[in-house]
Amino acid sequence: MQSYEIPGSEDYGFWKNLFLTAFFFTIAPITLGISLFSLFSLNDISKQQALAPKLNVLESPKSGVRVYASLPNSFPMISEEVGSSDARAEIIGQYLTNYGSDLMPYASLIVDTSDKYSLDFRLITAIAQQESNLCKLMPQRSYNCWGWGIHSEGSLGFTSFEQGIEEVSKGLKEEYIDRGYQTIDEIMTKYTPLSNGSWASGVNQFMTEME
Repeated sequence: MQSYEIPGSEDYGFWKNLFLTAFFFTIAPITLGISLFSLFSLNDISKQQALAPKLNVLESPKSGVRVYASLPNSFPMISEEVGSSDARAEIIGQYLTNYGSDLMPYASLIVDTSDKYSLDFRLITAIAQQESNLCKLMPQRSYNCWGWGIHSEGSLGFTSFEQGIEEVSKGLKEEYIDRGYQTIDEIMTKYTPLSNGSWASGVNQFMTEME
């Protein structure tokens, strides 16, 4: 059988091959360029991430995470610029309520008395937590939640929680802060000199819980 060629088929094949060749040499450099650009971009991002400073969780704690940190070296002085004492009283009240403490009705008095003697409003509550589990472990009817005035014959007693809050706050101011005991660790050396550091650690932690 005799075969016949379609007229113009050779020209069609030539132009098809030419088009495919031109298409390849046009697209290939573009594709290669895009790939190289992406590779270098990813490399730059990786370098930037490696050089970026790591975020300190103490500086930027995440929501819902409790962060424990050492307190400043001195107790903040409460000034008239502080807005309402209600917010601070609410913090103390909620903390005492959570632990079922008999001190709960005296949250506002604790804040007011702390202001009176320029103490951190959390201080005497934290000490009460450390010394007596917020008044749960103390001599009966002593109203002394703070282990205040402990001596060889026992601990000092108060006639009421109100008197205890007043006397302990005044004593901390006059016998500790005014005499140069400015940090929890320094207060510990006089308040409970035989402690191995756990007293200061506990008070620091409890104060942090009331932030």
